Amino acid sequence: MLTDTDRALLRRWQAEPDLQVTELAAELGLAQSVVSRRIERLREDGTLRGVHGVIDWKAAGYGVEVSLRFTLDKAEPQALDRFLAAAREVPEVIEIQTFLGRVDARLQVIARDLAHWRELYRDRILTLPHIADIEALMHVARVKTDAVLPV
Repeated sequence: MLTDTDRALLRRWQAEPDLQVTELAAELGLAQSVVSRRIERLREDGTLRGVHGVIDWKAAGYGVEVSLRFTLDKAEPQALDRFLAAAREVPEVIEIQTFLGRVDARLQVIARDLAHWRELYRDRILTLPHIADIEALMHVARVKTDAVLPV
């Protein structure tokens, strides 16, 4: 269970993840050792899984983003496992989700441009195993992206 101090620490760190423990401690009015112990405890219990750098894919040269929804041919018992294993091997796949319902999986894919996308789609995506149907949604705009938890 999170304490009020844990919540304050997480809120501040989410807002500025490159803050040092000394800065966090000073802002929260706590001793550095207290903040260090709380961070360690939050890591150990799995609440805090890491601090990540966020890359702007467009700035890195990837101007195309596509969300692909897959329905798989599940005649074979290991169809989903084989599909997911193969999808993990495609470097341009930046996210994989699975679902219950008509859609079995969703892949978020990035490409440098449309020519790269066509090559990637033809040579890597269409060769994934057990595909029964694909729906491609070309990304137009990111209206909201927020991985911040309202603690």
